[in-house]
Amino acid sequence: NLRGASGGFVDEINFEDFLTVMSNFRPIELNMDEEQLDRSRKQKLKFLFHMYDGDSDGKITLQEYRNVVQQMLSGNPHLDKESVRSIADGAMMEAASICVGQMEPDQVYEGITFDDFLKIWEGIDIETKMHVRFLTLEPMAFCY
Repeated sequence: NLRGASGGFVDEINFEDFLTVMSNFRPIELNMDEEQLDRSRKQKLKFLFHMYDGDSDGKITLQEYRNVVQQMLSGNPHLDKESVRSIADGAMMEAASICVGQMEPDQVYEGITFDDFLKIWEGIDIETKMHVRFLTLEPMAFCY
C-alpha cells in the first residue's frame, strides 16, 4: 500500500518503491539512542498499520482486519472461512479490550487507530522481529 493510486493501492511497484518498502525492515543499529529506537519502532508499526488500513482513513475496521486475516490464512487447508472470521473477530475484541477497556453492551468499537495500534504492540519486541538481515557479500573470484 504505497498510496500511489486513488484507492491507495498499486498493482505493481518499481525498484525504487521496492527499496522504500524494504527500508522498513532494516535492523536496528547497535549505536541508536532511545529517540532513534522509538522513531524506528514507530516507523515499522506505521508501515504495519497501513497494511491493515485498506481505505487509508486512519482506522482499522473489523472488515479490514477480516480481509487481512483472510489473505494471510487463505492457504491453510484446515481453516474454513467461518474459522478465519472467528479468529479475526476474536482478535478485534481483544484489541477493543486493550484500547477501550470494558465496553457497554450497546457500545460499538469503531476500529483501531494508530494510537490504539501502538498500545496493542506495547511490550512486543518489534524492533528485532520485523527486520531482514542482508548478507554482506565480499567480492568473489569466479572460476570459468
